[in-house]
Amino acid sequence: MKKFGSLLMAAVLSAGLLTGCGSAASETAVQPEISASSETATSSEAADAAETAAASETMAASEAPSSDAGTASETTVRVGGLKGPTTMGLVKLMDDAEKGVSQNSYEFTMVTAADELTGLVANGSVDIALLPANVASVLYHKTGGNISVIDVNTLGVLYLVSGDPSIESVEQLSGRTVYLPGKGTTPEYVLRYLLSASGLSADEVTLEFKSEAAEVASVLAQDPDAVGLLPQPFVTAALSQNEQLSVVLDLTKAWDSLQDEEGKSRLVTGVTIVNNDFLADHKDLVDTFLTEHEASILFTQEEPDAAAALIEKAGIVAKAAIAKKALPACNISYLDGQEMKDALNGYLSVLFEQEPKAVGGSLPDDAFYYLP
Repeated sequence: MKKFGSLLMAAVLSAGLLTGCGSAASETAVQPEISASSETATSSEAADAAETAAASETMAASEAPSSDAGTASETTVRVGGLKGPTTMGLVKLMDDAEKGVSQNSYEFTMVTAADELTGLVANGSVDIALLPANVASVLYHKTGGNISVIDVNTLGVLYLVSGDPSIESVEQLSGRTVYLPGKGTTPEYVLRYLLSASGLSADEVTLEFKSEAAEVASVLAQDPDAVGLLPQPFVTAALSQNEQLSVVLDLTKAWDSLQDEEGKSRLVTGVTIVNNDFLADHKDLVDTFLTEHEASILFTQEEPDAAAALIEKAGIVAKAAIAKKALPACNISYLDGQEMKDALNGYLSVLFEQEPKAVGGSLPDDAFYYLP
């Protein structure tokens, strides 16, 4: 158990360090009022760092007790998440649990930084966690298959933003420069895939990398005719501060337009994982969580006013009005079973073709996917 904790700590901590659209470190750039978290990008460098760190015996995590192995009524399901789009769909369940009307008993921990959440996963403080999609794949490899993905909770949150309304398709990026966060991150891999699939060669579009999304937003503030690739919530923040800007391309829609009917993949941002030890002891609780998570996500989709109020209450967004404005673009979704597997496997396959280390060196096998 201690070895598992060490490997898990190493993998997830390093995976969270080099995200392409994470922190609000730049004080001069557009600052979103939703935590950007680490939900949209984990670089190949992060995966490489995970491999190095996992081999080290210096990061031994303390062995923490898991949830009680008693009956369902005696067991509290401990759920961890990042304050951002991946947990917006969780807020109704959080509220139900607080009121004592949820089917399971829950303990929720919401954090603002990936390393906080990954530390909780590593030391056994949470049983279920909502994480970036490719981080889950990296963890699967580094923990010897001791986690499973149980649902997709967020689809794509990447958008091309510009003040140039003439851009209406990926093909129209030919001859342009696109500013984007973090070389070797998932935004780069997604864009390169879309460019190639649209018939554009690598030298037809110039990719100009910035260290983080806030810097891309700053470029757009200075030159609205520039083209920037941004995730939510930076898109909402940038548009609210510069009326010349607009979303010219939704990369999720662009991705979907390229898929055929067989083996259809999706542009996936966030997934939910479970510790397999907990799953083995409490399959009934995990299945109930999935039912309640799906209902909570449906509530967020159908009741934006009430959901926005709960999002503010949970501290995910500072103000309900901002949450309501951002919700439609955050692609809060629920996929499980075979649909989840098809969507996620296709997405990870694209990342693997771009950079194997981005998914942990190889594609996860079928055991990675929980198909009840």
